Amino acid sequence: MQPQVKKGFELSNTMLGSIALVKVQKKYIEDDFNFYGKISADNNSYIDVYPLVSGNVLNVNVELGDYVKKGQVLATIRSTEMADVQKDVSDAETDLVVAQNNLHVAKEMYAGKLNTERDVLEAKSQLQKAQDQIQRANAISMVYNIKKGNIYNVVAPISGYIVKKNINKDMQLRSDRSDNIFDVANTTKVWVIINVNESDIDKISLGMKARVSTLSYPDKVFDGKIDKIFKIIHPETNAMQARVVLDNQNGLLIPESKATIKVTSSENTMAATVPSKAVIFDDNRSFVIVYKSRTDVKVREIKVLKQVGDITYVSEGLSEGEQVVTNNQLLIYRSLNS
Repeated sequence: MQPQVKKGFELSNTMLGSIALVKVQKKYIEDDFNFYGKISADNNSYIDVYPLVSGNVLNVNVELGDYVKKGQVLATIRSTEMADVQKDVSDAETDLVVAQNNLHVAKEMYAGKLNTERDVLEAKSQLQKAQDQIQRANAISMVYNIKKGNIYNVVAPISGYIVKKNINKDMQLRSDRSDNIFDVANTTKVWVIINVNESDIDKISLGMKARVSTLSYPDKVFDGKIDKIFKIIHPETNAMQARVVLDNQNGLLIPESKATIKVTSSENTMAATVPSKAVIFDDNRSFVIVYKSRTDVKVREIKVLKQVGDITYVSEGLSEGEQVVTNNQLLIYRSLNS
């Protein structure tokens, strides 16, 4: 009678269907650093709107937070200054007509030998002056966007959101006013301003990966890179600032909202990596379940180099390309050790 051969460990069909496998990969070792900051409008697309005239505010057509398009009328102001600009245009037009007639008469008289060539040249000079004057007057009129009735329209210089409003209907705008009446910000791209304490300055550099999250969307991560470091220490916060530019076409990132930024730096050394959830910690030692087939599943002790978020770097115990179990591995571990 032949001796009975003891059957080795084998994964059941149920267990095989419930596990998940991940291949061991070699990666450059990275470090994560957490910083705090805020979302800011792109300063290159942030425009202060000042009134070019004084006068009485007739209408304000927008409210704080409204989206406006470039050229849209934000407010209308009735101003006596408009009358002076319109008069300058009217006078320039009249002077131009007179200069044109004078040149025509001078040429006819010169043809009839009733005056000299010098008189014709003088008439041409006066015509040129009149043409220059009307160009200047029209340019000023265009800047003021003059309408009939001494009305000045305040228009949006860019498309974006009204992020500041210092004007109301029936307000009297004085000629010596220095404050802007609107701020318009285009937020299709936003800045993430990172506050970096003096002790952490050596941890950041240009090009480092940054993962941004906000209180409004804590489960959503916005990926970018540090593209500018402001080499100035703010005297009040004792912090230096760095910037990440993010696409914001969906409008989820709101200027002035607080943000948490996880910055990743990469070393020049590579190590084997596994998902952190694959590691089993038992009796002050670390293990993984290495899978080759349903009948070849083994517990493998590893030496953890470091854990950075969801990734664990391994210095000993694993080779690139091996497969480790990342789901229900604790059940297998107990079964193999029983």
